[in-house]
Amino acid sequence: MVLRRAAVAAARAASAQPPENVVRIPWALRLRLQRGERGRRCGQGQTAAVWSGKLLLRSRRPELSQPRWQTVGRWERPQLVSAGWKHRKARGDYFQLEAVQEMAPALQAPQHQEERGPLFAEMGLQSALLTALQDLSIARPTAVQRLAIPALRRGRSALCAAETGSGKTLAYLLPLLDRLLARPPGPEPAVEKPEGSGPRSASPCGLVVLPSRELVAQVGTVAAALCRPAGLLVRGLTGGGAAGGLRRQLRAPPPGATVLLGTPGALRTALRRRFVVLGRLRWVVLDEADTLIDDESFATPLEEVLAHAPLAAGAPGPAGPGEERTQVVVVGATFPAGLSQMLARFVDVDCFVNLSTQSLHHLPSHVQQKFVCLKGQDKLPELLQLLKERSASSGAVLIFCNSASTVNWLGYILDDHKIKHLRLQGQMMAAMRAGIFASFQKGDVSVLICTDLASRGLDTSSVQLVVNYDFPNTLQDYLHRVGRVGRVGSKMPGAVVSFVTHRWDVDLVRKIETAARKRAGLPGMDASINEPPPKAD
Repeated sequence: MVLRRAAVAAARAASAQPPENVVRIPWALRLRLQRGERGRRCGQGQTAAVWSGKLLLRSRRPELSQPRWQTVGRWERPQLVSAGWKHRKARGDYFQLEAVQEMAPALQAPQHQEERGPLFAEMGLQSALLTALQDLSIARPTAVQRLAIPALRRGRSALCAAETGSGKTLAYLLPLLDRLLARPPGPEPAVEKPEGSGPRSASPCGLVVLPSRELVAQVGTVAAALCRPAGLLVRGLTGGGAAGGLRRQLRAPPPGATVLLGTPGALRTALRRRFVVLGRLRWVVLDEADTLIDDESFATPLEEVLAHAPLAAGAPGPAGPGEERTQVVVVGATFPAGLSQMLARFVDVDCFVNLSTQSLHHLPSHVQQKFVCLKGQDKLPELLQLLKERSASSGAVLIFCNSASTVNWLGYILDDHKIKHLRLQGQMMAAMRAGIFASFQKGDVSVLICTDLASRGLDTSSVQLVVNYDFPNTLQDYLHRVGRVGRVGSKMPGAVVSFVTHRWDVDLVRKIETAARKRAGLPGMDASINEPPPKAD
């Protein structure tokens, strides 16, 4: 009745004015004003903006949602959904980052023709490698491959930084193997060994250092597929047993190893016992560099491995003083702060070229990400509900925990609920871990409970849901976990659900939400190995 009287009064007042002074108010604005009037009558005191159309961020409280067309300025302080999540009354609140793209950024073709770059066949790669790519049904290079292959084929030492699941393995294997094929290695040098000590040492031309046996097996499979048409031999070297196990891995037929892949501990033991010598080494790759350097159990043996390689400035190359230096390639999606200091002990970091993609350190825009504020006791019922709602055809599920004990405990609970699953954590014996991830990749079991051991580098193209049962400890860990879905080769972009429980979790979520609203990279990450970064040729 009040609104009707006000409308009648406004009409009379308007009719009393000259026609040229009449101002027509758009119906959408009148509707918004009416909503605000109703809100003030209800005691809210302000107009609640409810966005319609496609959203970038969807909140339980509609007034905090953000439409796709809106971007928060660099120096603005956005109103965050997670601002009050440290209060107990926030339990049950959530927000969701919507997928705004249909495919991974690595697969998107550049808008301008001059930025699209050449195809594999136009990059000058050896015919044997092109045949291998055809056998693998790989037709077009991804963004990081278009960037890295030309630079690495020229022999440059490089820091190759790209988002998870973007095809970094092929980005370094293709150009480095191409250089070996362009100038085939000579015969292995004779190495003096004590009498009765067994066959001569392996002397690889290429070395790839990886942080886990699962990654050694995965990258080894790709390397073997690329090397098979060219006749190059690939060996994987992993520890977890007696030294005799290393000898058996190297002596397996056929003899020899042009490319050697291994974990730092296994390589250190093999070098100490002279099962392996690095006198012919032409290139070395440090894959998943943040794990190799941040983890003390990897960093110490890695330094010893690098000390055996012919990397020092002024030292002769593998074929003598006239040959170019051993090429060093550092690869990862995130990098630790002490990377340049560690490498500077062995190589000249000023000679490195930085290769990084535009999407580096950004949240994946093609993956839906949901954050739920919960009590610790509510996480298990929420997880069980998620698993029971998914159909058998919904793809595989990765459940991340922060400790091995939580993995085991959660596994017992899923056993009680008759949910078939696998567990993977670093405290398992090497023999137990060997087939677990392979079985998961084959699809024998669709649920894997794991620690961050499974968040680095492993190919999880069948995974369509990641659940952070324990929220990750760092933003780097979050990027690696969310990178398990929506990878190159995945049929569906997938989704991520994160349970936010502790006050320190909320601090990280606020940084993630701020970066999402500003469409910016996550804070506190660096993709350069020196300052200022050197320019590519």
